[in-house]
Amino acid sequence: MDRVDVTIIGGGPVGLFASFYAGLRGMSVRIIDSLPELGGQLAALYPEKYVFDVAGFPKVLAKDLAANLIEQGTQFNPDVVLEDTATELVKDAEGYTIKTARGLELPTRTVIISAGAGAFQPTKIGVAREDEFHHKGVHYGVKDKSVFAGKKIAIVGGGDSAFDWVMNLHDVAESITLIHRRDGFRAHEDSIEKVKALGTPMKLFWVVKEMHGDDVLTAITIENVQTKEVEHMPVDSVCVNIGFKSSLGPIKDWGLELEKIQIKVDRQFQTNLPGVFAVGDVCTYPEKLKLIATGFSEAVTAVCFVKTHLDPSAKLFPGHSSEGSAMEAASSATH
Repeated sequence: MDRVDVTIIGGGPVGLFASFYAGLRGMSVRIIDSLPELGGQLAALYPEKYVFDVAGFPKVLAKDLAANLIEQGTQFNPDVVLEDTATELVKDAEGYTIKTARGLELPTRTVIISAGAGAFQPTKIGVAREDEFHHKGVHYGVKDKSVFAGKKIAIVGGGDSAFDWVMNLHDVAESITLIHRRDGFRAHEDSIEKVKALGTPMKLFWVVKEMHGDDVLTAITIENVQTKEVEHMPVDSVCVNIGFKSSLGPIKDWGLELEKIQIKVDRQFQTNLPGVFAVGDVCTYPEKLKLIATGFSEAVTAVCFVKTHLDPSAKLFPGHSSEGSAMEAASSATH
């Protein structure tokens, strides 16, 4: 494999935008992602969910946002390595060599880690038969809204994902009930008000205790955490939205300075390792906000500092992408 200017670990929204901007700055790029397709969680977990907090889109389906980001992020022809995991980072004379789980050795001058929350697994409710009913009534993400058409659905959770799915499935489901163990929510205020306006029944201070059915899920038993009252609820589907358990995986052993499961960075988004940067949900700094919108900004900043790291004579800020000189420079980098 040829040595590239920058290797981006993670092909989600922030990594894709970093790839685009690195191409715009005339750098050669490689993207490594463990998933079988680019797009990260947008494509893998909730393609049918609307995203509301990306500038320029009043609302956009996650799959459509992912498709646009993939088109944008690959327009300068990066080398893309999918279904493989970066396992080792080895310093060498010209930068680093990244070793992968499939046995590849990928030389690079710099690295941008954009691994989102790392390797993620959905948090389960933790009741008997939950695994048995996975894809047979129990779901941890929605790849296809039509699966829920005409169904009686219980949505478990109190964060943005739970409220988003109430709104997204409202027009296809027979009925939806929101189940949450508290009466406080972690969702955006606007989403909470919209769900209340829909008149969606809410079972607050209730939790799922049992799941019932033969080949498929047909009902759940729920319990009030305050009164211990028990109720049998017929359902066709349970959509679980109580978070994800994430891990940095092999990255945690690379000698990076960590804070819990996040990589500490400075104002240039550089880690404690020279030439290694981190952006998006995987990185942390004071007053960090975990939003796609802020991740895009972090990606641009990191890429510009990668450019000056590789070429100290380069300008940190080359001009706006709408300016002819910037676009001409980007175009010439692809030829």
